[in-house]
Amino acid sequence: MSALRVVVTGATGFIGSTVLHELALPVDGQGRDVVVRAAGRRAPTGDIEADEWACADLADPRSLAGVCEEADVLLHLAALVDGDESRCAAVNVRGTAALMDEALRAGVRRVVHLSTAAVYGSAPHREIDVDEIAPAPVSAASRTRLAGEAHALAAGATVLRPGLVLGPGDRWVVPAIAELLDSVPALWDGGRAMLSLVEVRDLARLIVRLALNDAPTGGRVWHASHPEPVRVAELVRGLARHGIVPSSPWRDLPLEACLERLRESGTRLSERQFRLFAEDFWQDSREVWHAADCPPGPGPLGRLADAAAWYRSVLVDRVAS
Repeated sequence: MSALRVVVTGATGFIGSTVLHELALPVDGQGRDVVVRAAGRRAPTGDIEADEWACADLADPRSLAGVCEEADVLLHLAALVDGDESRCAAVNVRGTAALMDEALRAGVRRVVHLSTAAVYGSAPHREIDVDEIAPAPVSAASRTRLAGEAHALAAGATVLRPGLVLGPGDRWVVPAIAELLDSVPALWDGGRAMLSLVEVRDLARLIVRLALNDAPTGGRVWHASHPEPVRVAELVRGLARHGIVPSSPWRDLPLEACLERLRESGTRLSERQFRLFAEDFWQDSREVWHAADCPPGPGPLGRLADAAAWYRSVLVDRVAS
């Protein structure tokens, strides 16, 4: 039987590079019988765990011609997160549409498309099923990623909406929490909020399992965080235990008092971004792990020790700059 040919977009990014590493790992002591073609705007300057490289720019649909040729699986993990609506639309909507057309033309049998739970917007929610509340994205990136989902679903893709993604390579979630703790040094609203989180290596395992196994069928959306949500107080204490944020006898502070302190602090982070960590943002993600027959792992808190050195180095660089 010939090797499975897998195309990966966004292969040099935070999640994409972790997926490439997962694809390269042996299973039961044996290598996977896959040939991986990484696709991106420019060839990487360092080593990349792929067999082939294809130059392809989602903002230029003509460059996508042939990128899926002879491929069995497409993992579309690339997206533009930018404040400019037109730039995001070019990549996340029109680029996705063109890539899905190319996958269909090439006869790709399985597509996994990475979206985001940010499509639900800024309203707090607790243990929701997919689209139990109507998506209401508030940023250019999340609006266009929601629009891009429609093109992926039309091509029969499995669409994943993870919540906040942690782990080595994360330059936004934990650094933002650290900055917010500097600005509002307290347990925000007592740290009661429940968040959907996933560690990047667990998310990569799930993506690879969905790519290489027969089930589940595509054409639907799944939440893709760890099945167990994390309480903010436990996340902050876990970060402190590993020396990622300062250890402190954090006092409880009501949400409105937190927001007042935030406004006075001069932080670059917005009230909307603060609320993402201080209020419930919890999607029910249990179903996808069961359907993919993929053990979810110990969860983000259980993997913090492995990511601690990365986070400490990133936060030191942030302070130095």
